[in-house]
Amino acid sequence: MKCINCGTDNKLKDRTANQGRCIKCNHPFVFEPTSMGTAKINDSMFAKTLADISASYTLYFTPKQLLYFLDSRVRKKAFQTAGFWFSYLFLNVWVTSFVGAFTAFIPNSFLVVNLVYQAGTIWYLFNNTNSSRLNNASRKASAKTLQRLGVVILVVGISASLFVLNSFPGFSIVVILGLLSIFLGTRQLRKVENLPQELLFSSIDLDRWLIKWQQINGKVDKVLTSQQEQIAPTSINPDIKAYSFDRLVVCDSANIAQLLIANNFHFENNCAILSITGYPQSIFNTTMEMLRRNPDLKVYAIHDCSSKGVSLVHHLRTSEKWFLNSNVTIIDLGLLPRQIIASQGKMFTRFSSQLKDEAKKLSVDIRLTLTADELAWLDTGNFVELESFTPQKLIQVLRHGISGSLNLESDDSSIILIGDSGINSGNDIYMVENFG
Repeated sequence: MKCINCGTDNKLKDRTANQGRCIKCNHPFVFEPTSMGTAKINDSMFAKTLADISASYTLYFTPKQLLYFLDSRVRKKAFQTAGFWFSYLFLNVWVTSFVGAFTAFIPNSFLVVNLVYQAGTIWYLFNNTNSSRLNNASRKASAKTLQRLGVVILVVGISASLFVLNSFPGFSIVVILGLLSIFLGTRQLRKVENLPQELLFSSIDLDRWLIKWQQINGKVDKVLTSQQEQIAPTSINPDIKAYSFDRLVVCDSANIAQLLIANNFHFENNCAILSITGYPQSIFNTTMEMLRRNPDLKVYAIHDCSSKGVSLVHHLRTSEKWFLNSNVTIIDLGLLPRQIIASQGKMFTRFSSQLKDEAKKLSVDIRLTLTADELAWLDTGNFVELESFTPQKLIQVLRHGISGSLNLESDDSSIILIGDSGINSGNDIYMVENFG
């Protein structure tokens, strides 16, 4: 493992002998991959992750965004097809020879041991296709490997059982195992996109790593921390209060609003940014007062894909605190279940029993804006968080949504009308069909 301070490659025995420090410059290592189980992280990997998520230290990010991003880096090596086939072929010979020799008292012991090994391999791959600890790419690779393994078992097994061992029972079992492997692989290949995932490590783990990292390597300036907000109204120059904004971005969490503000999205795109929870509290009322003066205001909603998230637009339209009896145009940028479904498993989908219960309690007005597939997706308890995307991606999606809404009547617009309160009422709600 290379030292990020001097670049010296330190072997495990060197790190151990030097109490977890570099043998050349004595710089401490934060991570020890050999003691981290399956989630192997080293200092060089973590340093590159910090640089990449912040776009070379130019963008702020939240701790949860770092958690998702680091998780994706670790998962990329979760299942390697080439490595599997090498291990499979080696163990196929070794297990059959070694174990078969010890069980020679059993008739056809080598055949029995080999068939048990094939069954165990099928079970291993099948568990991979259902594993919430693997990403969709790894689960798909496992499902395809199941199919190919079935073909290998049929071709090699049938030939060996009929022409070498002359065993009809062996032939029958080989056919069953081969067809079962192909069937399971084909079935799971259709299901993996809709299966939820779990993070490989917790936010508590990440907090601990970040604290240790900053103690050794200095403060990470671009990571946002939760700070005690100033709740008392901030004094604003009366001249500024006379102005308004043409656009408002409303987030369903203070974390996303804080992220956008920290990255100066409001300055660069001439828009106000607020969260549905009232963040930032110190200027919330004043900002809403300024916004209500603009009859041409466009509101952009961005939220998690969850029962709470899909309720955001309805809340904006029906709450006195927001835009009840107002003619503002509201554009739902997502995340929406249809966007997740269209992504074909490329987004990090998780499961929550609490959200499953909440989804079934959605009001009729909200459920009418969703398709049957979307409702089924939510009712299962699935959800996708905005913080599973990098700051750069979220900013890109918002910019794309704003630019795409400049002409809502354009035929090539990706933004479509999903509901209104009557012809020419101005109370239109639009939706973006894809996320980015």
